[in-house]
Amino acid sequence: MNATVATSVFGAFMVLTVVLGLLAVRGRGGGGGGITEWSVGGRSLGAVFIWVLMAGESYTSFSYLGGAGWGYDFGAPVLYVVAYMSCGYAVGYVVGPMLWSYARRHGLVGITDMIAHRYGKPWLGALTAVLATVFLLPYIQLQITGMGVVVSTISYGTISLNWAYFIGFAVTTAFVVVSGLRGSAWVSVLKDLLVIGTLAFLVVYVPLHYFHGYGDFLHRVVHERSAWLTLPGHGHSSMGTAWFITTSLMNAVTVVIFPTTVAGYLGARSADTLRRNAVFLPAYNVLLFVPMLLGLAATFVVPGLAGADSNLALFKLVVDALPAWAVGVVGVAAALSSVVPMAVFMLVIGTMWGRSVLSLVPRLRGEARQKTAAQAVVVIAGALALVLTYAAPNTLVRLSLISYEGMAQLLPMVLLGLVWRRLTLVAGLGGLAVGVALVCVLVFGGHDPVAGVNAGIVGLVANLLVALALTYAGIGRAAARADTRPDGEVLADDGLREPAGPAR
Repeated sequence: MNATVATSVFGAFMVLTVVLGLLAVRGRGGGGGGITEWSVGGRSLGAVFIWVLMAGESYTSFSYLGGAGWGYDFGAPVLYVVAYMSCGYAVGYVVGPMLWSYARRHGLVGITDMIAHRYGKPWLGALTAVLATVFLLPYIQLQITGMGVVVSTISYGTISLNWAYFIGFAVTTAFVVVSGLRGSAWVSVLKDLLVIGTLAFLVVYVPLHYFHGYGDFLHRVVHERSAWLTLPGHGHSSMGTAWFITTSLMNAVTVVIFPTTVAGYLGARSADTLRRNAVFLPAYNVLLFVPMLLGLAATFVVPGLAGADSNLALFKLVVDALPAWAVGVVGVAAALSSVVPMAVFMLVIGTMWGRSVLSLVPRLRGEARQKTAAQAVVVIAGALALVLTYAAPNTLVRLSLISYEGMAQLLPMVLLGLVWRRLTLVAGLGGLAVGVALVCVLVFGGHDPVAGVNAGIVGLVANLLVALALTYAGIGRAAARADTRPDGEVLADDGLREPAGPAR
């Protein structure tokens, strides 16, 4: 009976999710308008939609599963998530409008577009798309896995993990292919209402139900779980102060060029929308404390969870304490926290390939054809992640180890390249190659962190040093001078000023 009630609630909300995604493009030609409308919502999303969309990307299934699991296993180190996201929004206050202005002026729809335009090399956009896909595909697999765990748990085990994985893939693909970024923004509204409501309830209910209030709960935490309250946390000596600072710093500057974040930037109606968004988004981070706190509570209620089972800490509390319909509602909030970011990841991969890789084929050029190609890539990327989830889950999990560290190596080519004209293509590529290679050696060689420092920061420093050395040595400068437009405009133009008037 409990399984029937919970899965019925879940099923009803999943149908509503697909309907919302389809309604988002009603009156817009069924999602017509080419790749610009599909991938960045026609650059017309207002402050509310941008806020919920970017909050939706940040609050993923990790927040319900991994956040609670890290709180259960380690304690304090999980606070790096709050630290880097809050600092990232501050960086985004400056970088977001800059990228929006550059993209709007030149008719660009993604990070690969910007790199190809900045250096005047379409093949470079394609290369970046392939590299970024390697770093992003694990996130789709992780969201599929997270949603599968949630669905299987709230169904009291009646829905198998394999079917739960497929449900996550099918629901997400169903609306993102048709409605694109606008559909993700609409679904984010439903998701955020459920997330805020369920977490506000749980943060009050769980301490009252299990500990008779916060006083007794916090007293027990301080006296019985003191190792969880300081760095490096419980049982994991590598996550000390140096790791916390370097990881927070690296992620804060990397998140602003993450392709999914850039998609949110480029969907905005104006640069001022992004600035307001950056001011208010940190408030959403308050919610991240809830699963972390509940993970600590679970150490008393369901002790002994080990390995991946610790990720179920929050749901162990929920399933044991709440009626089936409430379990279903909490499960829907957690599932949508997988669906929304998964949709944006799939959309971004599709956009990068449709715009930068497949468009190298002459017959696939043009807005409409690029959109069709991008939609096909969405299905392929999602299906590939699903198949690997079934057949070789550890393959993508291992790749996920270098996702943020790898994406960080694009920082010099993107941000430094946009604000500093002297950076050459050779210097940017040389730094990128050294940074990515060093990160792979350190991470897969078991040397992350390095003397307590995040390996991504080590790679980024080496990347910058190589890029600067090659630039000041003059290597590639002659080729850069040759890259000018017929009217004499240097490809590395500033492009950073906001348009003087309305976009045409």
